[in-house]
This record gives sequence, structure tokens and C-alpha cells, in this order.
Amino acid sequence: QVQLVESGGGLVQAGGSLRLSCAASGRTFSTLVMAWFRQAPGKEREFLAAVSGIGTSTYYGDSVKGRFTISKDNAKNTGYLQMNNLKPEDTAVYYCAARYSVNLSSSSSQYNYWGQGTQVTVSS
Repeated sequence: QVQLVESGGGLVQAGGSLRLSCAASGRTFSTLVMAWFRQAPGKEREFLAAVSGIGTSTYYGDSVKGRFTISKDNAKNTGYLQMNNLKPEDTAVYYCAARYSVNLSSSSSQYNYWGQGTQVTVSS
């Protein structure tokens, strides 16, 4: 069983930056694909980015490509989402997710483990 705990959300002005963290339990973190999703009120959950188990491969959704960077530190059992040039439309609850696989996926249904979410609010 894997437990995920996000942190780092908050209120930021447009153009600012935040770094989200996702701490994972368990001893097999390096075999986990980790991803970030977000969900704004009244909208569907949106894929943002995924990173491979050893952290060498990444995959981004179009809406965040060039602004967000996903990474993971297997020594710390922690994944990250660096978010730059934030916009008001980035306001949402952000979730980290994980799955045991060698394939990166943008589909939320492919992920078995989810964190509780952290709120990000970007003011204009």
C-alpha cells in the first residue's frame, strides 16, 4: 500500500511560482510512476504531468508545458511539481497520484494511489 501526502499549496499572485511536494510511504518509490492532476470547481480532473520511476522520463499536458516541471527524488521518497508563471486559471485543487508501471499515463483511471489534494489559488 502506498500513501501520498501533498504539501506546498497556497495563495500566489499571477506570474508567481509555487513548488508542490508529494511525500510517499513505502520502500518501492523508485518503481512508482508519479503524476500530478488538478481539478477546478465544476470541471473535470485534468492531467498535468507524469514522471517515470527513476525520474528520467517525463510527460506533460499541453496546458502546462513549458511552465511546470515534474521531478522526483527517490532518496527522499518525494515527488515535486515546480509551477512557474502561474495564471488565475491555474487555480484548483492539485493531486499527486502514483502507479506501479513502466508506462506514463495521462488517464486518472490508471492511477491506483492518490493524495488528499492541496489548494492552489492564483490571484490576478
